[in-house]
Amino acid sequence: MGNGKRYRVFSHEFKLLTVQRMLDGDSPTTLASELNVRRKMLYRWKDAYLSGGAAALRPLGRPRKNQDPTKPPIPKTKRGELLQARQRIAELERKVGRQQLEIDFFEEALRRVKTAQEEEDRRNAQRSTR
Repeated sequence: MGNGKRYRVFSHEFKLLTVQRMLDGDSPTTLASELNVRRKMLYRWKDAYLSGGAAALRPLGRPRKNQDPTKPPIPKTKRGELLQARQRIAELERKVGRQQLEIDFFEEALRRVKTAQEEEDRRNAQRSTR
């Protein structure tokens, strides 16, 4: 089934210490090679920490029962606020796009119904004059 790769699971403490080292000025490249972690992963952890604090560094998988997955964590920094705002903007843009598609669909459906009704009225008018 799988390709034989095993994914590493990092503890909350490990992620938190790594992010703290990045925030203290350690180079992400140096940290990545030292800890044998991809730089991309380090940046993900850092962004999650900045947008939601230590609680945002939760492990992958289902959230616990007492966590509300719909409510984003309160950002701790300006960058966290910016990241959260950008995510919200993207979410709203997707919603507006879906609504525009629905509007276009219903406008076309209404146009077709009106055209069919007008044609039916014309046919009925011709029948009554004969």
